[in-house]
Amino acid sequence: MNETMVCAVGNVATQPVFRELSAGASVRFRLAVTSRYWDRGKNTWTDGHTNFFTVWANRQLATNAGASLNVGDPVIVQGRLKVRTDVREGQQSWTSADIDAVSIGHDLARGTSAFRRTGRSEPAAAGAPPQPEPDWETPAVDSAEPDTAQRREPAGVT
Repeated sequence: MNETMVCAVGNVATQPVFRELSAGASVRFRLAVTSRYWDRGKNTWTDGHTNFFTVWANRQLATNAGASLNVGDPVIVQGRLKVRTDVREGQQSWTSADIDAVSIGHDLARGTSAFRRTGRSEPAAAGAPPQPEPDWETPAVDSAEPDTAQRREPAGVT
């Protein structure tokens, strides 16, 4: 499949808008990505041009992003780039760059984050009996065969 996958590092520019649709959860927000460069004349870092992307997330990613992101948060977004151009009657043409997100996370190079795993609700197959838990206990050692019951340490472990 030919798609343009991008990884954008920037800041959340607008408050994420969460919607519960018939196809599942959806969230969108604007991402500001500003390039920085070292200005030798001023001997300091200088901000360059800022690009804005509309980030779209769906299903569980949308739910988690809506609960986790706020304006100004430094984030890393990975997803499919979609550039659209449209001309409306009586108006100028406009172009928008959207990212259909596959993954979104806080940029830990610029701060800390506290991760909390969400509970997954997995629908059980209709009519299928529940799966029993596997027996993880170590089998009892048979005293009649002491050679096979010895515990072996992995190589290099003392």
